[in-house]
Amino acid sequence: MTSAENTKPATPFEWIGGEAKVHALVERFYDLMDLEPGYKELRAAHGSELTVARQKLTWFLTGWLGGPQHYTERFGHPRLRARHMPFKIGLVERDQWLACMDQAMGEVGVDEELRGKLRESFFGTADWMRNTPG
Repeated sequence: MTSAENTKPATPFEWIGGEAKVHALVERFYDLMDLEPGYKELRAAHGSELTVARQKLTWFLTGWLGGPQHYTERFGHPRLRARHMPFKIGLVERDQWLACMDQAMGEVGVDEELRGKLRESFFGTADWMRNTPG
């Protein structure tokens, strides 16, 4: 093993910088959704109040990245697709979610290698969440 391999974080959670960085990422994600006209369909799908959504996404991503399982401790298995079924998720919403998250990752300084890996994982999940053609 090279010394670079020895210093690589054990989990994406450690690599991203822990709970404070996940929280900052989620805050920026939802702030961008409010600020950027290019995310208007995504924002409309979230209703008028984002406090609960911000907290749940922070808890979910913390565990999904390999940190404490705050979300599952409170709500059980995420059942992402089932929980999102009431909301229209088509190509526009998928692509806006991905673009907004990528912009947020860039703005909060997520490491480029990790950002690329997360971008791939997020795409797979976001595409699987689609429940509306087009």
